[in-house]
Amino acid sequence: MKLRFARKHLCIPYALFLALFVIAPILIMLYYAFTDSEGGFTLMNFASIFSDITALSAVLSSVSIALLTTAICLIIGYPVAYILARSGLKHGKTLLLLFITPMWINFVMRLNALKEFFALINILDKSAYFNTVIGMVYDFLPFMILPLYTTLIKMDNSLIEASQDLGANKIKTFVNVVIPQSMPGVISGITMVFMPSMTNYVISDILGRSHITILGKLIENYFMQNNWNMGAAISMMLLAVMFVFTWLTGGFNDDAANAKGVGL
Repeated sequence: MKLRFARKHLCIPYALFLALFVIAPILIMLYYAFTDSEGGFTLMNFASIFSDITALSAVLSSVSIALLTTAICLIIGYPVAYILARSGLKHGKTLLLLFITPMWINFVMRLNALKEFFALINILDKSAYFNTVIGMVYDFLPFMILPLYTTLIKMDNSLIEASQDLGANKIKTFVNVVIPQSMPGVISGITMVFMPSMTNYVISDILGRSHITILGKLIENYFMQNNWNMGAAISMMLLAVMFVFTWLTGGFNDDAANAKGVGL
């Protein structure tokens, strides 16, 4: 007896994985987010996020750290990605490898190494906020460079040549041609840096000595206190923000998705 499999049968393992490890956990979190400790429907979990001083402080700290981290990564990452893209295929890939190599090292090991360096130059206990931002930039900078590089390397050089032939100088060409063409990479890089920066509490714990509470740490605290309702509400709020941001910036189109795929 000869067995025949249609292509759609190959989707079954993926569908099962998606249902068990993505859809089911989200449904569980939705249940806790919209219920109280007795299982009754409520919206107070979300209202408490903006009325509780601790939660509101964590939101403000997280947003400010994420904005500053994203801005620094973009300021540093864009010129680096542009230079790598213009360095030629062979040299660009070699230089890009230098930025990717640290990502092969264990995340906690890299943070502890940075912590020891901060202690060596005597700034570890100076500013928890500053140390956290530097740690975020150190960890997420490659995730800004990679999508930018992927977009810039695919840019049509004939557009730059045409701009220069029409009399535009290098600055005008960069502003009017290069930057608009690289916007999918910019959006992807911002998305990949901003949202994780709001929740990566390991960095704030190690480099900020737990003096700063960001949303990821706040969620953990609620879960450790068996307050799944508040923890789930904050998680769902972050998920909604990420979805809306991705949708508004066109992150669901093919170009942005491909750039993110390379970054990941």
